[in-house]
Amino acid sequence: MAKIDFVERTKLNYDEESDVLYINFEQPQPADDSDITDEGIIIRLRDTKIVGLTILNAAKMLI
Repeated sequence: MAKIDFVERTKLNYDEESDVLYINFEQPQPADDSDITDEGIIIRLRDTKIVGLTILNAAKMLI
């Protein structure tokens, strides 16, 4: 199923010292563009597709 494959390919990495959560869809890859939300979420794009998210102050936002 496509949904299961998508979940299996998603990679999470958390930097506790910086309190940053990195979410990569597939293997980490360079982005050619990015947007940042008012909440501190960086949306990383490659060829207009989302390749990952970077969540700043993750523990404060998610807990």
